[in-house]
Amino acid sequence: MKPHPLLLATAMTLAACAGPSTGGELPDIANARAPAPGIVTAGRLAADDIATLREAGIRHVIDLTPDAETPGFDEATAVRGAGLAYANLPLAGAADLTRENVQAFDTMLREAGQPVLVHCGSGNRVGAMAALRAAWIGGQPLEQAIATGREWGLTGLEDEVRQRIEAGAGQPLR
Repeated sequence: MKPHPLLLATAMTLAACAGPSTGGELPDIANARAPAPGIVTAGRLAADDIATLREAGIRHVIDLTPDAETPGFDEATAVRGAGLAYANLPLAGAADLTRENVQAFDTMLREAGQPVLVHCGSGNRVGAMAALRAAWIGGQPLEQAIATGREWGLTGLEDEVRQRIEAGAGQPLR
């Protein structure tokens, strides 16, 4: 039985319009989660994770770790060498959860396009930045912003994030 030409043309058009995706499956990397369509968050990357990301359809990597955390691995070179876009916003800990860094994080996310992987050492800093972004840029109330942060990986920095959101209440970045 031959496929109907119109059905075949429709299927090809839909496939072409779909663009890259993560295939609905998370890449097999540390602490991977998908908090939103086209966004994957994770913990530390290893050299062999780069090929996994590419196979999963990831096209952009936003790294929130300082170089000192991975002295034996040049992530930027590895990611770019695999044909993926790379951006780095080095956050060493709670002291770097600033309004300026949240603004930079928001800009990186908007400019990266999707599918994108955002990672740090465990996912905690990623979740912290997502919660602060949700509150300060997205206007979410405290508990909703914290829930957003948890979806993105927020754990140990939650108390610090709560304090910063409460201190900045009513002072959106935009």
